[in-house]
Amino acid sequence: MKLGIVGLPNVGKSTLFNAITQAGAESANYPFCTIEPNIGVVAVPDNRLQFLKDLYQSEKVIPAAIEFYDIAGLVRGASKGEGLGNKFLSHIREVASILQVVRCFEDSNITHVDGDVNPLRDIETINLELIFSDLEMVERRVQKTEKLVKGDKSLLPELSLLKRLQAALEEGLSARSLEYTEEEQELLKTFGLLSMKPIIYVANVAEDEVADEGVNNPHVQRLREFAKTEDAEVVVICAKIEAEIAELDEEEKEIFLEELGLQQSGLDRLVQASYSLLGLISYLTAGPKEVRAWTIKRGTKAPQAAGKIHTDFERGFIRAEVVAYNDLVNCGTHAAAKEKGLVRLEGKEYIVQDGDVILFRFNV
Repeated sequence: MKLGIVGLPNVGKSTLFNAITQAGAESANYPFCTIEPNIGVVAVPDNRLQFLKDLYQSEKVIPAAIEFYDIAGLVRGASKGEGLGNKFLSHIREVASILQVVRCFEDSNITHVDGDVNPLRDIETINLELIFSDLEMVERRVQKTEKLVKGDKSLLPELSLLKRLQAALEEGLSARSLEYTEEEQELLKTFGLLSMKPIIYVANVAEDEVADEGVNNPHVQRLREFAKTEDAEVVVICAKIEAEIAELDEEEKEIFLEELGLQQSGLDRLVQASYSLLGLISYLTAGPKEVRAWTIKRGTKAPQAAGKIHTDFERGFIRAEVVAYNDLVNCGTHAAAKEKGLVRLEGKEYIVQDGDVILFRFNV
């Protein structure tokens, strides 16, 4: 899973990236200190893995992973090539969803590219650049399809969709703000629209505002109201605190979070929000050699889930031996769960659930 961290210059996105990936991306108080996207691979926090490791006496644990892309700060006019415009936009095409970091803290020592802190203006700047880029592409595609449709009437649905998109984009609406039929959703996959990508707004607040989720911060309040109009989620973090957490070991991290009145780090909440946004879940495999989490789309059937491990598993799928993680915890051992009838044999139509511990049977 690839997530792109975007934002205007100096909103804290590289600080956040450094904190959650410990990759050491340059972070400085001037625009465009990020040019090529920094990429960091992060293990998905999953407390279930340690229990399974102890239960199965496994040699190693392999968590699911997320790739974070720290993408260059964008400025107004990027769709026309301003700043690092075209590079910025091409890097966004690579990611599954966008984490848009929005500055919601006041600090006279950190310059703002537009002079003052205004989250909604910042969001509009970025969203409009994505919309302008999409509009340019859609206009070209409309012209091409209008010519082709004269000899191929099967292209009429595509032309109709393109014109509806064009009208919305011209009004400053993102592609994700419209509703689509299943057929249109399939067509959309071929368009590569930037404003279609799902988005999470990351409100970067001051250290003393993170524990109460920025409830008294007027910038955060306005951001939440705006996000409702897009059916988007807001995750409140303090990039500075996340940078401090990154330096601690697990035990110190727990104590530090407790002192701050936080149950989870910003990274944990961002990962959970991203999984939810993209409709992702994890199933688990466990044995003496390793315990591993596998990321799949919610609604995936057993053979396709098996294919995440190896294509042979999908091709030669026979059945899946499944036990729910919570049942395994409650019973204490795999044998006890089996004795209670909680270990099931499932076939090709079984839809894998989050936390399923699975052993696949296959033959090729």
